[in-house]
Amino acid sequence: MSSKRILCVPLDPVHDVGIKIIRNALAQQGYDTELLSPDLPLEDVVQRAANGSYDEILVSRTLGYGVGELLGRFVDLLDAAGVRSRSRVTLGGKAITPELAAELGFDRGFDEHTRIEDVVAYIEGRTVGGAAVQTAKTKPDITAGYTYAVRDARMRAALDEIVDKLLRWTEGKTSAGIERAHLREEMTAETDDVRRAALLDRYLRLADPVIGDAFRNGVMPKGVRAVSASEMQRLKEILAGRHQHRPVSLRHHGERPLFFKFLGSGCPVMDIMHAKVCERWGVDGFLLINPSWEARYEGLLEGALTHQNDGTITSGANIRLVRDLLEPSTLLTVRAHRGLNTPETVVLAGHAGADMTKIDLVYGSLGAGTDPARLAVDGVEAIRLAAKFGMPYDIPGNDELSGVPAWKTLAGLLINVHLGTRLGARAILKPLFCYGPHIVINGLMDGTFVDYNAAKIRALRAIIDCPIWPGEPVAFMTQTEDRVQSATASAYHAALGTSLGVDAMTIASTDEAYSRGPICMASRIDSLQALHETARFMGNATVAPTGAIEAMTTDMHAKIGEVLDRVREASDLPTAIASGVLGDREDGAYPGTFGKGTVR
Repeated sequence: MSSKRILCVPLDPVHDVGIKIIRNALAQQGYDTELLSPDLPLEDVVQRAANGSYDEILVSRTLGYGVGELLGRFVDLLDAAGVRSRSRVTLGGKAITPELAAELGFDRGFDEHTRIEDVVAYIEGRTVGGAAVQTAKTKPDITAGYTYAVRDARMRAALDEIVDKLLRWTEGKTSAGIERAHLREEMTAETDDVRRAALLDRYLRLADPVIGDAFRNGVMPKGVRAVSASEMQRLKEILAGRHQHRPVSLRHHGERPLFFKFLGSGCPVMDIMHAKVCERWGVDGFLLINPSWEARYEGLLEGALTHQNDGTITSGANIRLVRDLLEPSTLLTVRAHRGLNTPETVVLAGHAGADMTKIDLVYGSLGAGTDPARLAVDGVEAIRLAAKFGMPYDIPGNDELSGVPAWKTLAGLLINVHLGTRLGARAILKPLFCYGPHIVINGLMDGTFVDYNAAKIRALRAIIDCPIWPGEPVAFMTQTEDRVQSATASAYHAALGTSLGVDAMTIASTDEAYSRGPICMASRIDSLQALHETARFMGNATVAPTGAIEAMTTDMHAKIGEVLDRVREASDLPTAIASGVLGDREDGAYPGTFGKGTVR
């Protein structure tokens, strides 16, 4: 039992709930507490304080007209009665701030977000806002605990044969992208300027002229420039000594799911500022997205670069800048699977300290413009590199947004996972929670958005022991330009994912459905606030699918197996992709042409 005596004063006509909660918590901590009734005259409260030997006087009051004058008069009366010489007087309540409390003459002020740990720390003379508030986070491993065992024997046999054929087909083949990746590794390790210049010369002979122009002549692609030294210095000055103020958790209980946001404003400085605010709101990681035009060029730029349109330039300096200024516990993944620089991107991400990357041989070919043969060769090497750097890779199922049926998309995801397992890498399935064209045309979500999305997760769980991270983002194509609707849609889908026990989810900002430029900070907070409130509302409860889920799951499982059997019959994976087995023109899938004819 503490020897300190504490007087709790609800200096309010009717409201005393908050001070009651604090009083009860302090009593449980062993303090000698006394609670007055609300709406006592000031003179009665001062007399009680003067007659008792109180170490602390805690005053609770909501603000309103004339309340400032009332509180100021109360402090003056305590002074006149000699109470202030022996008791600390603290003010708390709605709209109270430390600055306002100090201005009124109180020793300390606490706002509506105050935790009991804050009050106890203050009473005991410890630093308020220390370990009790700023909880240390550890960096999570999404893949931990998974065996990657394929539970369905028929599908395991099909996946084994598909991967065997792909590895035989790619054996001995290479591309300019693979050769540049190896040169990047050599350039990173080389300390001799002459030898590094020779390596760079070889690199540029394998790159497009626009990349060579940037290296040799300093002529950047349109809209690209270097981040200035003053901009970099100003960024570091802004962040120096700052920490998260009252950090939020997006989970009401447990450690899963993790929540991710996109970065890719074009400017790494803006990305970092947005990321720091999102970290405070509970985001566990970020996906760094590059500009679409990078996919068309052989080779990547170098240096800390900003870009006036969407997509942040893929460079080692940009990735390292973001990684270094994020919290150590925050995860960073770098997109690699689209275009002609997949292996090289993995090398840059690995050396810059990124935690994960993004590789999908199927979607990268059917929805992201890369030739299937080129991406097959580059993708296999990229997965080998991801394994070397210890970076898991996620596999986005965004081909479903083009109209590809879910079972074809999921079959493609499973091929990517099994390939990674064979090459010693750890993959993460990324099915969509979306309202895609195939779903709309066939009325698969006319009754509810819950069942069909849940069927995808249940089917995958029955097939393989592997982490699942719905993206990209959840609620895709259900959101509108209305910010409230968009935030609500994201939160409902997040509640579904949490109920299904997924490992992570990607959450859109509320203007992501219509923004023609960089996402604004307010829209990022919109969706995160909605997630936070939904997690608290749901608690330990779950979203329950209807009885239709069983038939949907069984049908999904069977159709995934049928697709894998058809891919197995093809001579190799690129041929299966090109022939439409994993998505054809009627589905809205078109094999890409970037890099066509460049495999050697």
